[in-house]
Amino acid sequence: MKAVWNGTVVAESAETEVVEGNHYFPADSINKEYFKESETTSVCPWKGTASYYSLVVEGETNADAAWYYPSAKPEAKNIEGYVAFWKGVEVTD
Repeated sequence: MKAVWNGTVVAESAETEVVEGNHYFPADSINKEYFKESETTSVCPWKGTASYYSLVVEGETNADAAWYYPSAKPEAKNIEGYVAFWKGVEVTD
């Protein structure tokens, strides 16, 4: 699977976890140079508190376009630390 934004592959892995239709990429499969920590958080009742990254590619920023659960609840431990995308990031195989 690949995650592409602004014509650039920001993550790539043969091993993603699919939860609620979203592909979660292992932390070591993201191209960290394009990720900037965000202050944004959100809460999922069964997964826990999500933290966000903004993507920065070729001078353009896609705010809060990726999220992950640094300390997932027991039901979601399989995606703890894994990164998922939205906001126009194309995830394809």
